[in-house]
Parts: sequence; C-alpha cells; structure tokens
Amino acid sequence: MSIPRLLDHVVIAGPDLASLIDWFAERTGVVAAPGGAHPTGTANALVALTVDGSRGPQYIELIGPDPDRTRPAVPTTFGIDALTEPRVQAYAVHPDDIDATVATARANGYDPGDVTDLSRRTPDGTLLEWRLTRGEHHRIDVPFLIDWGHSAQPGLSDIPTIELVSLVRTEPDPTPLIGILNAFGLGDGVAEVIEGEESGLRLTLRTADGEVVEL
Repeated sequence: MSIPRLLDHVVIAGPDLASLIDWFAERTGVVAAPGGAHPTGTANALVALTVDGSRGPQYIELIGPDPDRTRPAVPTTFGIDALTEPRVQAYAVHPDDIDATVATARANGYDPGDVTDLSRRTPDGTLLEWRLTRGEHHRIDVPFLIDWGHSAQPGLSDIPTIELVSLVRTEPDPTPLIGILNAFGLGDGVAEVIEGEESGLRLTLRTADGEVVEL
C-alpha cells in the first residue's frame, strides 16, 4: 500500500461534471456530494476517503466546468479544457508550514509558485477559504500545496466515503520527477513515483463490497 503521508486530496477532472459524477458512481457505487463552485469557472463534487479504517481528512475532488459559469469558455484548471474523458489529474498535500515548504523547494531548485488565496461556497452557503500553490507553469505532475487555515477541511464534512488503497505516480523515466519531489523536503509525504509505460496517477480504491477499483 502506498499512500502519501501528507495527502490532502486527489483531483479527478472531466469535461462535464454531471457525467464525471456518473462515471465515478458506475465504477465505485459512490455518488459524490455537491461541493460548490469556484471563481475559476469550475465546480466540484466530493467523496471522503478512509485510510486504515479512519475517516478523512483526505478526500477525492471531482471537478469540471461549472454549468452555471458566466463565461462560456471552458476553464483551463487541471487541464480540463483538453480533456475528452475523466482522468485522475493531480493531488494536493498539506505540509505543516506551507510557506516554509515553498522556501525549501525554491532553495533546492524547484519553484512551486507563490502561495495564493482561493475560495468557494458550499451548497449551504458556507464560505471556504484556503491558500495553495499553483505550481511552476501550472504543471500538474507535481503535487500542489494547500493550507486550509481556519476553514473546515472538506474531507471531514458529511459526505459519502470510500476506502483509499494507494496513490502512485507512474513515469517512463521517474528520475526527473523524483528529483523535484525531493526538493520539497517532505519525504514520504508525497506520492511514490514508479516506472510505467505512461505518465499519470494511479488511484486504487476499495468499494463497500470489497472490490478493488483502479482509476
């Protein structure tokens, strides 16, 4: 089992949020709960993760274009504008000190980007505010950092759950990405990178009836 120690959430993106929710439900038996809309033109739905029998705070974020967005252009967040089907696109980690982790990464040769503010409202109107990095050139093969501050972490809210078995990154040549991840100084807080034919994240879940599903 390989689970990043500092995992906050896993991002599964798709070109249409409603279809993405159906896709996830067909494979796992879990219907994600509505999360809310972002100022970036995206909206999400959420599923909490259980790890070693414990609930959260880790979770899965299903994200796609907000059907009620004011601008017709498809958002570029997580490469949504280039997707034709759902894909496990990214993951976030929550270091103890986000600013110190950014400084460490920069000192070690990788710039994860400035820490910026973002927010969304939940379906009941609650405002969630957090800080995050967007990554060098917005690349999504490297985890972004997140700090929820005083907001409640979504993985602990009253949403459906599913068991997390593992999350790993595959790369034809793992060495360059491993070097970048090492720059953060987070040890096993980030996903393991292994050799594979294609670049991508491999998310493995266990359903309520014990079936193991790889996405």
